[in-house]
Amino acid sequence: MHEEVLKKLNELAITYETVVHPPAFTTEEANQYIEGKEGVRTKSLFLTNRKKTAYYLLIMDDSKRLDIAKFQDSVEGKRLSFASPIHLMEKLGVEPGTVSIFGIMNNHEKDVQIYFDADIITEEIMSFHPNFNEITLFLKTSDILRFIEELGYTYHTVTL
Repeated sequence: MHEEVLKKLNELAITYETVVHPPAFTTEEANQYIEGKEGVRTKSLFLTNRKKTAYYLLIMDDSKRLDIAKFQDSVEGKRLSFASPIHLMEKLGVEPGTVSIFGIMNNHEKDVQIYFDADIITEEIMSFHPNFNEITLFLKTSDILRFIEELGYTYHTVTL
């Protein structure tokens, strides 16, 4: 699983710093293993509408709380909620606790919309799990955005 992510990053000549740690299911758990490392700590949230016809991957600072109503208004979505573990596996190929931007590698339908909180898009470095919660990668934000585009996606910025 994470090997495919690392292989893709290497193919795209994207450099990253790796921190190996015990399983971390929340951003709070992960933070204790990556203290002192430069870069914004991200959390990746996977949401869907009530009819399960639209899917959203939202990347935001892990210390921020999601105002789902505000996000919903920003994306003109209706009745958004967190996607079920079944839809998470179906769309991103990952389980709860391992969601990250790299899940889009498994979204063959390319029907997941990607959003970044405006507060972090200008940060130089971001951190993500590589679809595996025992590793945290630190990458340049510009490389993350290039990764997204190389996979054929566009991304949007939203103020939360």
